[in-house]
Amino acid sequence: MLKVKRWSPEGQNLPFATFQFSSAGTDGETIMNEASLLESLGQVSASKTGQVFRDFLRGHVREMICQVMAEEVTELCGPKHHPSPSDHYRAGSSSGRVLYEGEREDVVRPRVRQKSADGSTHEVELTTYRVAKDPQQLQTQIVQAIASGVSARSVEDIMPNSPGVKKSNVSRHWKEAGSKFVEELRGNDLTATTWCALMLDGIQLSKGQAAVVAHGIDSEGRKHVLDFALGSSESLGVSRELMSRIVRRGFACEHRLYAVLDGSDALRGAVVEFFADAVIQRCLVHKERSIKGKLSKRHWGELSRLFTRLRSVQGIKAAEEVFGELKSFLEPVNAEACRSLHEAGGDLLALHRLNVPNTLHRSLLSTNGIENSFLNTRRKLGRVTRFRAETDQASRWLSYALLGAEKGFRRISGHSSLPALIVALARPPANPK
Repeated sequence: MLKVKRWSPEGQNLPFATFQFSSAGTDGETIMNEASLLESLGQVSASKTGQVFRDFLRGHVREMICQVMAEEVTELCGPKHHPSPSDHYRAGSSSGRVLYEGEREDVVRPRVRQKSADGSTHEVELTTYRVAKDPQQLQTQIVQAIASGVSARSVEDIMPNSPGVKKSNVSRHWKEAGSKFVEELRGNDLTATTWCALMLDGIQLSKGQAAVVAHGIDSEGRKHVLDFALGSSESLGVSRELMSRIVRRGFACEHRLYAVLDGSDALRGAVVEFFADAVIQRCLVHKERSIKGKLSKRHWGELSRLFTRLRSVQGIKAAEEVFGELKSFLEPVNAEACRSLHEAGGDLLALHRLNVPNTLHRSLLSTNGIENSFLNTRRKLGRVTRFRAETDQASRWLSYALLGAEKGFRRISGHSSLPALIVALARPPANPK
């Protein structure tokens, strides 16, 4: 027996009828159908058994839909030979089409008409038939195909029996779905969350097209994709646009903002413009990578050892000691590398200066948290080689990819120590006059 819930019109959430359907009228006939399936499976190769089973299910689903429609007609008009005194009556049948797994299925749909108060009649569309032919399922499959790397031209090849899979229709479906992704990403109310930290970093989408992305960390250690801004590079204008948008949407802190940046002066300038007393931490991973690019390979091991120590020590005194060792190591080796170390100034030790538990260092001394989401984003955008700047194509794809990455977010490592960070970020009391 198969239980099927039929849903009420107007998008109501509660089912108003439950039907039980047996694949064929009696138990004996059901057994015969199952035996026929087993016989068919035994006569085909292993490569075709899946198709035989899908055809078997498709036939049963089609039969189920027809029976559920018949049950709805009985509910409206009464039993066939004992019609109820309602204003609905049977009006024969006609051919129809429903969708199953995105493909057309021909059915015979019963017709029902309703009498109006003025004596006229009009046809009533069965709720079951309307739901069964709903194209939403097909649209979802088209979006999944496009997101998986299938080109708009090739969707028709993999879904030949589906309606509306021409290139123009596929492009329209993807554009509509992509616009919803953008609205979902930028429609979240940021005032309802208590924010603790911010991460900003840039991602290169294609030649001449980049994006600056903002991640927020709330007071419980959960990460959120806040927004992004597109441009040709990580410029001050693009960064300011991003910061302005998230501030307008309600991003704020009751204490000083803790921000982790990749080292871009534009990003730093934009953060300080909106949060003048923000504590800026330069990403140690980016800085190590930058210095390593200036050294010969024989010095990489020692550099990595010192940076690993810097990420693990707790407190500003221990951090300054390791920083001094880094300086002593680089000065006789490479002047450019030493200059790069000093270029970051005090931003390299900002978190150490707060004297918070080093359990937070893994998450808050680098932009690895946002870089991991970029890794997933690049996987989803891997087949897109050109973004048209005159359209919102990049916004649609990037929103889809970032929202997909956000689904895998977990709380940051060391989140139990965030209260200590919040206390350390408290604004100092104002000087009395």
